[in-house]
Amino acid sequence: MAAVVAVCSSAKHGFSKTVQDVISLRAGLGVAGDAHEGVTVKHRSRVARDPSQPNLRQVHLIHAELFALLSNRGFTVAAGDLGENITTQGIDLLALPTGTRLFFGDEASVELTGLRNPCAQIDGFQPGV
Repeated sequence: MAAVVAVCSSAKHGFSKTVQDVISLRAGLGVAGDAHEGVTVKHRSRVARDPSQPNLRQVHLIHAELFALLSNRGFTVAAGDLGENITTQGIDLLALPTGTRLFFGDEASVELTGLRNPCAQIDGFQPGV
């Protein structure tokens, strides 16, 4: 059964986000109060290239099954550690095509705009992850 196991946000740019009791999704903007909220790009590397680009990374999702896989390889990773806003379980996020809309309750939804490429910051979090 598909489920949300954690929600996270951070008002400051950084690698990890803090687990919250609730988050609010704002249409066309992302997670209310999160550093990545907005119509145009908020990731610092993308802002440096062209700050007028559309923000296709407003809400980050990661499947909890990844944490189990990493645990089996000797890493300790928890919800929010990799910078995600929503941690899911029972959804094969990597198999979903761009344009898929995921619904959270009766009011909230997100449209998948693509996969997030792993970046060098992950090695700063835990080398080898």
